[in-house]
Amino acid sequence: MRYRDFLDLGYRPRESDVVCRFHLEPGDLPLEEAAGAVAAESSIGTWTELRTLKPYMVELRARVFEMEGQAISVAYPLELFEPGNLSNLLSSVAGNIFGMSAISRLKLLDIMLPEALLRSYPGPRYGIEGVRNLLGIRGRPLVGTIIKPKLGLNVQDHARVAYEAWRGGCDIVKDDENLADQGFNPFEDRVIETLEMRDRAEEETGERKAYLVNITAETGEMLRRAEYVEDHGGRYVMIDILTTGFAALQTLRKADLKLALHGHRAGHAAFTRPRRHGIAMRVIAKLARFAGIDQLHVGTAVGKMAEPRERVLENVEALKTPMGRLKPALPVASGGLHPGLVPELLKIFGPDVIIQAGGGVHGHPGGTEAGARAMRQAVEAALEGIPLKEYAKGRPELAAALERWSRP
Repeated sequence: MRYRDFLDLGYRPRESDVVCRFHLEPGDLPLEEAAGAVAAESSIGTWTELRTLKPYMVELRARVFEMEGQAISVAYPLELFEPGNLSNLLSSVAGNIFGMSAISRLKLLDIMLPEALLRSYPGPRYGIEGVRNLLGIRGRPLVGTIIKPKLGLNVQDHARVAYEAWRGGCDIVKDDENLADQGFNPFEDRVIETLEMRDRAEEETGERKAYLVNITAETGEMLRRAEYVEDHGGRYVMIDILTTGFAALQTLRKADLKLALHGHRAGHAAFTRPRRHGIAMRVIAKLARFAGIDQLHVGTAVGKMAEPRERVLENVEALKTPMGRLKPALPVASGGLHPGLVPELLKIFGPDVIIQAGGGVHGHPGGTEAGARAMRQAVEAALEGIPLKEYAKGRPELAAALERWSRP
């Protein structure tokens, strides 16, 4: 079979097919042949005719069934994939095809799985409703922070900063993506002392609080750390889903643990940021949801991150749109946020979101506790439809935050 044999523009995908959408710019082949190369090299074909290709295998070929300019859609027979194996899925539809000379640029824009394959993935244990039940929060966004500076604090200072954030009104406090088990802040000591501060904050505020400790490590060690967190009363862990890999995430989800899983997307922009090459964040969000993440960073559309609003909304949709029995996952907005951006965030995300502010809490002129209180006040104002400047009257924490981060 030649590359052109993988074009079938009259084909209509079956309900059992996996369907992918790509942006394709050809390299040393015409566009149609390059499109066929994508389908061939990700299924049963290659650059030359094969004596080992049997007639019965022809029905296993992927088919380019739609071409609109440089946008192509490819249907893959279900039989090409091992159920429950995300690594196999990604190696197939986003493997060698990115390195072929037949293409100059290729971006995987979306992936749709049939129900037969969706059933092989567990999806989130908790999802949106489960996380809300875990923390007892209804009708409003969850407010979170990241310990800053991200590296360098010792255990005692780390735990103290977490306590001040919880006491000020944060529901969630999490480690940053590169805090692991460094000598200045050992993992086990950090877990014990920070969870003790969580318990103290819960007793004082009457609210449930969550500490999202980063367990990212080699898979066996990651499981041991997750068990350590659960054994010491933790309810949550955080994992860098791309640097550990989807197989590690699947292993963690399948473990006999009751922990909610928070997904950090460290490194995603290497795949997602190029507009015409790589893998869209929407695809990564879907894969993480298949594997069982309960909540995931998806961008902000405001703040310091680069993704525009339409891309962020695509990522949110990937976490929330109905997918068989898979629960919807909770989007996380994080990156350059502060109280002044809260009303805009609620317009973009609605109430089902975690608003995480690191510098926007700890950089408050009154310190971490005041910064957390200002974030909660901003959420209250946005939910009530009251302009922030008006709501800040008589609320010095919010007033100071608006002055600190006011727009020119």
